[in-house]
Amino acid sequence: MTTAIALLSSGLDSVTAISVAMEHTEVKLALVFDYGQRSASREIECAKKISEHFGFELKVVDLGWLAGITGTSLVNTSSDVPEMSLEKISEEADPSICVESAKSVWVPNRNGVMINIAASFAESMGLDNVIVGFNKEEAVTFPDNSQDFIDAIDNSLSYSTLNKVKVMSPLIGLDKKQIVSKAMEVNAPLEFSWSCYHGEDIPCDTCESCVRRKRAFDEAGVADPLLVRLGVLPE
Repeated sequence: MTTAIALLSSGLDSVTAISVAMEHTEVKLALVFDYGQRSASREIECAKKISEHFGFELKVVDLGWLAGITGTSLVNTSSDVPEMSLEKISEEADPSICVESAKSVWVPNRNGVMINIAASFAESMGLDNVIVGFNKEEAVTFPDNSQDFIDAIDNSLSYSTLNKVKVMSPLIGLDKKQIVSKAMEVNAPLEFSWSCYHGEDIPCDTCESCVRRKRAFDEAGVADPLLVRLGVLPE
């Protein structure tokens, strides 16, 4: 059995990716990152519940310096997070809408930084892989979610880690609807997941992450377990 460290943002994708990977991989450690994002406390809270559910160790990694070099609306509370809708993310919509939304929440080299930190842990612990939740849907507007990015960083890690750590992305060929279906198949603990860009008691339902999550559950014909747990949807 291969061994791995996981990037755990607590979102739909990362929780499902870990759940899928654990069918054939032993996860020794998960990392959740605090880079000053609005949802940091909520992500960390959920990551703790998820790690307890699975029984692996969790480390909170402070990337406060990252907040100081970015104007992203995820961090900068003087900037509004773009409000989206099902119409705005539809195939018929102007693609520039999603491109601009992605730019608003872009954090410089975030995924590259996180993977390299995780790879340092992996090498020091003798682990084979870094599990990520990259997927086909987000790769459209976020190039650091793509297969090309994975291939490039795997090549880099072959030089920077003696044990040649690799990125494991079990959802790379799936869209969000398919991810929800896969999550149900592997009993992923989505009741503890958090996708919203905000850190309030209830997901905002208007940021792009919330809208994509809602569409995915609606198209999959499944009630969102998080919203059921929070009492937003009936059991």
